[in-house]
Amino acid sequence: MTREKPPTSKARKELLRYAAGLLSGLVAAVAIAGQPLRNEPIKPIPLTVDVDEKKVALGRLLFHDPKLSKDNTISCASCHSLKTGGVDRQKVSTGIQGRKGNINAPTVFNSGLLFRQFWDGRAETLEEQVDGPIQNPVEMGSQWPDVLAKLYDDPKYPGLFKAIYPDGIKRKNVKDAIAEYERSLITPNSRFDQYLRGDEAAINEQERQGYELFKSYGCISCHQGVAVGGNMFQVFGAVNSYFKQRGNIQKADMGRFNLTGNEMDRHSFKVPSLRMAALTPPYLHDGNAKTLREAVDIMFKFQLGREAPDEDKDALVAFIKTLAGEHPEMEK
Repeated sequence: MTREKPPTSKARKELLRYAAGLLSGLVAAVAIAGQPLRNEPIKPIPLTVDVDEKKVALGRLLFHDPKLSKDNTISCASCHSLKTGGVDRQKVSTGIQGRKGNINAPTVFNSGLLFRQFWDGRAETLEEQVDGPIQNPVEMGSQWPDVLAKLYDDPKYPGLFKAIYPDGIKRKNVKDAIAEYERSLITPNSRFDQYLRGDEAAINEQERQGYELFKSYGCISCHQGVAVGGNMFQVFGAVNSYFKQRGNIQKADMGRFNLTGNEMDRHSFKVPSLRMAALTPPYLHDGNAKTLREAVDIMFKFQLGREAPDEDKDALVAFIKTLAGEHPEMEK
């Protein structure tokens, strides 16, 4: 009798991260001890998050500072505006010298609740994610030595860094501060979270019906937990080929296949969080769905492979709109 080989350390790590994502809702529930929560696959966002406020303040400055880009024109907030739901509401974002990206910018809100960063999940942490846009020639086009030199030359930064980090302005400290700021960007107290905590009047009958349909149609199998997504990978076009119908297939459409070379990962992406979907059009990795209703239509056709009456789809959209919570910097 042959024995199965034990999983590699990388495989074990992947399994642990996946399990952590699935359990994120439970962790969130524990964080709100004492609240009467409904037993649902979606869990409310904690009302507060444990972060270092000094790092958050420094990270906020860096996040909004165009000095991090090569030509001093693009900041992190250029593509992830807090006023408009943590995105720029463009099909693809515009970087330095008017260069266009190749994939839709996801919201920065609640990014600390996700198990990986980027559509293809290539960054395991928010700190690791910071390297991407800063060094991407299409986005911010910088090199770290140049970024650090600019920060040293700015009269406000040396003292701010020294007050938090004994070794001052370093690449790892810049990344740490930005990541801590991003972790602070949660959107608690959505109407649906209020409903989960026991307020029957927080959502109306159409929205409640939308949630029941969300579960019965199977949307909940990929979109659950505290972030309502963001804790697994899934092939886009699982039932019908989205890319064959759309045509003009680009490298960005390959998803995790670009990282792994594994045929099973072709067109596989991190399932997006639906938390801020009400405020972050256009939708999908390619930005091809201009409205939530269009996105729902695409999901039925290519992920579920079934039809649904208009009133069901309208109810689903109504439910999704209840998921967006509050943040003081969002437009009212």
